Order: sequence, then C-alpha cells, then structure tokens
Amino acid sequence: MKSKRSCGSRHGSGTPSMAGRSRASMGLALVTVASFGLAACGGATSSSGQSPSGTASASGAASPSGGPGAANGSTLVVADVAPFTGTDAALGPTYLASCYGATAAINANGGADGHKLSCKQVDTRGDPADAVPAVRQMFASTSNLALIIGVTSDEAAAVVPVINANKVVVFGMTGQSEFDHQHFDYFYRLVPPDLEESYAMVVIAQNQKYHKIALAFGNDIGSQTFVNPAIASIKKAGMTLVANETLDLTATTFRTEAEKIVSAHPDVIFTEALGAAEASFLSEVQQLNGGKMIPVIGTSATISPAWYKSVAAAVGASTLSKNFLADNLVVETSGPAYSAFKAALESIKGKVGNTGNFDTYLTAPGSVHLYDGINLAALAMVQSKSTNPSVYKADMEKIANGVPGATVVNSFAQGVAALKAGKQVRYEGPGGPTNFDAYHDSTGLFQINMYGPSGNVKVTGSISPQQLRAVTAG
Repeated sequence: MKSKRSCGSRHGSGTPSMAGRSRASMGLALVTVASFGLAACGGATSSSGQSPSGTASASGAASPSGGPGAANGSTLVVADVAPFTGTDAALGPTYLASCYGATAAINANGGADGHKLSCKQVDTRGDPADAVPAVRQMFASTSNLALIIGVTSDEAAAVVPVINANKVVVFGMTGQSEFDHQHFDYFYRLVPPDLEESYAMVVIAQNQKYHKIALAFGNDIGSQTFVNPAIASIKKAGMTLVANETLDLTATTFRTEAEKIVSAHPDVIFTEALGAAEASFLSEVQQLNGGKMIPVIGTSATISPAWYKSVAAAVGASTLSKNFLADNLVVETSGPAYSAFKAALESIKGKVGNTGNFDTYLTAPGSVHLYDGINLAALAMVQSKSTNPSVYKADMEKIANGVPGATVVNSFAQGVAALKAGKQVRYEGPGGPTNFDAYHDSTGLFQINMYGPSGNVKVTGSISPQQLRAVTAG
C-alpha cells in the first residue's frame, strides 16, 4: 500500500498510487480537494488563477497562456498531458501522434489566426501525485500555451481543476463519471463516460450469446472505473459474473489470477490492462486453458498500436483476431474527413516511434477525437481572431454544434477557406458530428471493433442507444 503524500511529493516508481486503485470512491471529493488543496500548497490566488502579484498562480501559471499577449506570428503550444512513462505509457504517444498530425495540417494551411502550432509532451506518469507538479511546472514554464489535450482517468480528477483555474481549454480523454455532471468552463470531452463503455461491453456479450462473464482489469484508476458499472450491468442483463480479478500492472506474472478465471469457465473475459500486463495475463490464460484462448471483450483503450503489438506477440495474431472484440466510438473509415485525417497522420509517420501497426492510430479513440478537438480549437481561433482560450472557446462551441445556415466542413483546410469567404462553419471530422451539452460532453455512438490478422482494425457492427439503455444499471 502506498501512503498519501504531502504537497509536491512524488511516487518514485511511477506505479499506481493507492488512490488510483479506488477511483470510483474518490468521486467529486477529490475534485474539490484538488482545487482547494493546491491553493494551500502554493499560496494565495485570485479567482482568475493568478497570484496577487500577477506572476505565478498557486496552480503554477504565469499568465493566461495563449491569451492576448501572444505576439503576432509567435508559435502556439498544444500540450499533451498524459502518461509517457509508467504502466499507461502507451497513451501519451497515441495522443501525441494526433497532435503532430493535426498541427502539421493546420500549419500547412496558414496556421491558427496566423500562428503556427507545436506540440509539447507533459508526462503525468499515470499518477495524480506526479501529474499535479508536472502540470504546475507546465504552466510556469510554457509561453503561448493555447490548448491542452490528453488528461486521462489516471490524473483528471486532480489536474482538471488546476487547468480550469488557469483558463486554458482542455480536451480530456477521461471517462470518469464525476465529469458527467460537474461543469468546468474550460473542460471538454469527446469520449463517453466509462460506465457507458461498460454497458457497451455487456451489449457485445449479449450479441455473442455469452452468459458467464469474467472481469480482469488493471489496478490503475482508468481501468478500475469500469468494474462496478460492469458488475451492475451484467446483473441487469441476466448474465452471471463468475470471476473478478484485479491485475497489478507492475507484476510480471498473473498465474494466480489466470488460474482463478480459467477454473471459473467463463464464456468471455472483459478486460483493460495496459502496458505489458495484458499480454502476460492473456498468455497465461491461454496456457492454462490448454492452449485455447478464452474470448475477450476489451474497452476502447485496447484499440491501440501498442496494445495490439504486445498482445498479438504473446497469444498469436491469428488467435487474437478470432477471439477479440472491443467497443469503440463510431469513427469514420472513409469519406473526406477520414481522408484528411489519414493524410495528416501519414505525413508524420514515424515521428512517435515504433509502436506497432501505424494504421491502428486511424481508429484509436484518442487519436481520432483529439485530432478533432485540435481542429475545433484552431478554427475557433481563426473565427474569433484570438488565441486566448477565454475568447475563442465560445466560437469553438458554435463551430462544433453548428448554427443555422452553417457550412459543414471536414478539415481545417476546408474550414479556414470557408471562414475567409465569410461563411459560418460546422466542423465534422473523422469522429463524426459534435454536440456539446451543458457539461461540454459530446459522446457519440458506439461501434464494435476487431483486429484482422495483420493488425488492421475492422468494424463488425454498431450498438444502438436502445441496446445501451436496456442494460443500463441504476
């Protein structure tokens, strides 16, 4: 067990903290503690997030980052705040690929309000104790910070209040349910709550006629948040939960957990365990099950190049393709928005290192939806003629949701051309139409994915809202 740390302390190993193992119970209390506790650690602040002297705030900000002080022609920064080390280290590079691709396309078409964009990685190590000082340092040291992307369930509850106080727009990848009804002016989300993904996994199991379900989720914050909704939804659907194992993401073997699951004889395993853990666990399940793989249903986080590469190597690419399904947000795989997205990512191919089949980025939720978020923000900067998030975010919502008579555009290039022609625009990217609600959520619809033998992602079906409602617990 890891004890609670005082302000500014770190977990030296970068492994999940105890807080990360019970995120469902943290809830809004942690959001409140984070927003007020940081002020106690860093000194007095004004309501604007700045200190009385107007220099550094308690949250670590020097000034509203992309605001009115951004010099003409200066380069703006898009910060990827996510794990780049630790057990969830595969997430940061996926988001960074999206940032590199989107900003390359934006820069090639005149930039955002005349400014080029660059990408900066900020490593949270997947732990709130590491994430908070990293974000504070980002604000203290980064000039012209105009947008933040990433922010996973590992660190969101701790860092979103800090980001919001510093008045920078953030597109978060967290599925934490507390953000469903907790409004932050600068927080936006293009991905669904984790509980909806849990329901989607149950629908997939129903479609496959599975009745006996085993759960195997990592002990990190982002993975554990699926467990309780899944248990409730399994019961609501009339299925049987036969095993529920938590996987320590720092472990190298999972024989005990695999033995318990195999001996329970499930029809399917629901899972999310990032890093090397999933490959080791599923390999041991396969070995203990006489060399035969038990079918697996994964979360959308399992649709990623790094996850595929490690698991396919462990259990066999052909075996994985025959025994694996995952829920995912509906993303386009053809048409003008997809073509622009694909061209943008292919233009920076290799820049984020060797993480397996690069084509998987074209359907990874973080890659698709953060690309859309960056384009929305950049088009809003053009429309508002401002790089200040406090100014451009209102136009961003109009461009996302649309206004009467708006021209639909599918890329930054199309959008900026239409804006220069005096038109109102609605952006619809590869993630589909956006409809932000009062809490800045736009969650879209679910589809069912599988891997082909070569690692390509195939869409095998869709999940209707009616199907989700039928298994919604509570």
